[in-house]
Amino acid sequence: MNPEGWIDVQIRTTADAAELLGMLDDPVIQGGWEENGVVHLYWPKPQWSMEACGRLSTTLQRLDPGVSTERDIRVEELPDQDWNQQWAQSVRPIRIGRRIVIRPSWESVALETQDIEIVLDPKQAFGTGHHATTRMLLEWLEDLVHGGEFVLDVGAGSGILAMVAVRLGADSALGVECDPVAMDCARDYAAENGFEGNLEFRCGTLEEIDRQGELRPDLVVANLDRQTLLLLCDELARYVSHGARLLLSGILLDQEQEIVEAFSKVDALVSQRREQEGWVALELLMVESCEGVGA
Repeated sequence: MNPEGWIDVQIRTTADAAELLGMLDDPVIQGGWEENGVVHLYWPKPQWSMEACGRLSTTLQRLDPGVSTERDIRVEELPDQDWNQQWAQSVRPIRIGRRIVIRPSWESVALETQDIEIVLDPKQAFGTGHHATTRMLLEWLEDLVHGGEFVLDVGAGSGILAMVAVRLGADSALGVECDPVAMDCARDYAAENGFEGNLEFRCGTLEEIDRQGELRPDLVVANLDRQTLLLLCDELARYVSHGARLLLSGILLDQEQEIVEAFSKVDALVSQRREQEGWVALELLMVESCEGVGA
């Protein structure tokens, strides 16, 4: 509870709420979510300041240079009771694909026989499956996980992709995340959902986690920003060269060609693409697997 109230900062932006929160790295922010192209961030009123506003503006310019502080950022005060109600209402149960259900603990859902369920209460920074970049990968996992796979989730965030992969039948999943706050959240979510030894999260960079290149995943998912995808291009393509399918997301439409060209130079070619709400997800395979397959 915060009797002094809250500041609801509303930003019209293409930036992902989780990515924005991660880059801000401000422990006083108590929540972040996106709805209809508007990201809401919540500060306790005493902690909102011109300095905080300046950090936000600087970070936004890195993620979405088209954002105007005057035009696209709105700041409102909320009483404590209103914030609690709005935060609870911001995350509703969501059905993705044919049988994936993600819900907060305070909402119940009538499940069909084949449904899989993940209970996920939003914490400080991390996604709940509502954003298009995450939805596309979840839908793709539903199509590609048939049982027995080892799935590697690079930039795991909340761990939702790795958790769903295991629920769908993957033999095991490993989530790699360099942000220790995100890693703690992912491990909490996994424990709360009853996952055990077949789901693991490790904190560090991909280079640190797989220094010797010994991991042999069947499927790699990476929901990351453009710059990180380009930086990890060689490392991610290494798994493709061993026969893994690589699913990339977090790519804006006008970034797609740059990503495709970078990965094609290391022999990872697009076999399929998906598009939602101005975002693109790509499936890449090694050159030999893509012969005769159109991009």
